[in-house]
Amino acid sequence: MAVLKTILLIAFVIICFLLILLVLVQNEENNGMGSAFGGGQSTAFGARSASVLAKTTGVLVALFFVTTFGILLLNKAPEKEDLSSTVKELQGEQSSSENSGNWLQEEINTSE
Repeated sequence: MAVLKTILLIAFVIICFLLILLVLVQNEENNGMGSAFGGGQSTAFGARSASVLAKTTGVLVALFFVTTFGILLLNKAPEKEDLSSTVKELQGEQSSSENSGNWLQEEINTSE
């Protein structure tokens, strides 16, 4: 399971990086970074590059969502069987935090 998490995380980072680059390269009315490569009316990667870049961006966005949901499903917390065990667990955490949370009050009392 850890190997699958690692593979999905690496794929997620690569997809994010490629998606950022593709969005920066796309040229929308000569205002984007794409004009730096082609300039003027010419396109950076040929006459049909707008449709190719748009399709590639769409594919990367779909992969982005798939990997995001995959990571989400692999990292979700296990479900509790009943509500009473959850309440007992939370009450145990609160009592331990109350005991450890009094360090400031103890510090004030010892300094006086």
